[in-house]
Amino acid sequence: QLQASGGGLVQAGGSLRLSCAASGLIKDNYAIGWFRQAPGKEREGVSCIDSSGGLSNYLGSVKGRFSISRDYAKNTVYLQMNSLKPDDTAVYYCAARPWRCSSSYYGMTYRGKGTQVTVSS
Repeated sequence: QLQASGGGLVQAGGSLRLSCAASGLIKDNYAIGWFRQAPGKEREGVSCIDSSGGLSNYLGSVKGRFSISRDYAKNTVYLQMNSLKPDDTAVYYCAARPWRCSSSYYGMTYRGKGTQVTVSS
């Protein structure tokens, strides 16, 4: 019900846009967020947008570089990632929860498979 895509290999300073396509029960009344997990590190929240699209939040280290948005017609949430750094290398997951975001990956109701982002120096 959540399909993440758009990952890949990019050089430092480059950009990628991740997409999270929702389907089934996940519709306009769901907040959708992005989480990531790097090797040997805990999973962390990167960004999330609430069901209205009016509230979003960002991990401190990505503020000013990443931007989250949603297209209700396509039932898809995007994460535009600019000025990528090697520290952004991780598997990125999208997850959904009714109405509002959760800071915890396991606090989200639906969790999708990840997409690998690798940033080379």
